[in-house]
Amino acid sequence: MAGFLQGLFSKQKPGIGIEVASERINIVELKRKGNATRIATLASIEVPEDAVQEGQIIDTPAVSELIQSALADQNVKVKRVATAIPGREAVTRLISVPAELNADELRDYMNAEAGLYLPFSREEADVDYQKLGLFVDEDGIEKMQVLLVATRKEVTDTYLSVFEQAGLQIDVLEVSSFALIRTLRQQLEQFSSSEAAIIANIEFDNTELSIVVNGIPQFNRTIPIGVFQAQSALNNAMNLPPSRDVRELQAMTLPVTDTLGSLSETNPGTSAIIKVLSELADELRRSVDFYINQSDGLEVAQLLLTGPGAAIGQLDEFFMQRLAMPATQVDPINALALEVDQDISPEQRASLGVALGLGLRVS
Repeated sequence: MAGFLQGLFSKQKPGIGIEVASERINIVELKRKGNATRIATLASIEVPEDAVQEGQIIDTPAVSELIQSALADQNVKVKRVATAIPGREAVTRLISVPAELNADELRDYMNAEAGLYLPFSREEADVDYQKLGLFVDEDGIEKMQVLLVATRKEVTDTYLSVFEQAGLQIDVLEVSSFALIRTLRQQLEQFSSSEAAIIANIEFDNTELSIVVNGIPQFNRTIPIGVFQAQSALNNAMNLPPSRDVRELQAMTLPVTDTLGSLSETNPGTSAIIKVLSELADELRRSVDFYINQSDGLEVAQLLLTGPGAAIGQLDEFFMQRLAMPATQVDPINALALEVDQDISPEQRASLGVALGLGLRVS
């Protein structure tokens, strides 16, 4: 293991957080002073359609040039970076191992057993793990819970190449859901060990679902529905040309249902958006039910909505009515009580959860 996934929850030397998403590159530099944290640098750059596809970096020189140019425009001199691979490119598993294993024995055990949990060969994988704590299993035997994280080496190598070409050094390479959990830590700490928080990170072309208990991701799934699919449905319904610009959708406010659960809205564009979001809600429900039905005594506490899609007005009301569970649209900047020196639109705020979590890792 090259070591780039190591220390998932540890702090590193000062640096910047850079998220490479399908439609934008988000760059965040945070500075701490006493108990306050402020956004020192914030940049968001549009990514060409053919540079990043379905979360995979296709054109490494183009992405490297965009990063390098953005940092030069912001006069950023820091060279150390925290970045993240999308959830769809990672495998995360909670594993129970013998409690008596020391550090060396645990490393050997994980190297030997990791291949059992991967959908690709162990030789193709970069693997890391984190000890989470001891527990007593149903047979009364003390075990250690370990979080296993893996991705294909070709994914790791692509990220290393992109940032090396940009003249930067990756100190932290983690999974995007971990960065988001770091951003939402205060919200997650409100829930007990018998309550599950559902995080739906509604991104450009997919939604990353994480079910979190005690701050630890227990279940992850990528749902291939994001704001682009909803925007495309809107464009088709209104006979508009295809577009990757989702700002019109983000600025909309969803209609609420009446007491009988029927929409009073008859606009064909709105109806098309509702259909896509209903499909997303149904997929969220299936995943949540699947996990909760296997978990004795666990209840759903809240649905936390993040990502570009979380900017849509009354989206929380829509999901509350559709799923019959509490839902909240999260503003990551407010969630972290960050000091800001510039106006940041609600649409951009909603999109910064992962990037801010990366910035926290190296601030």
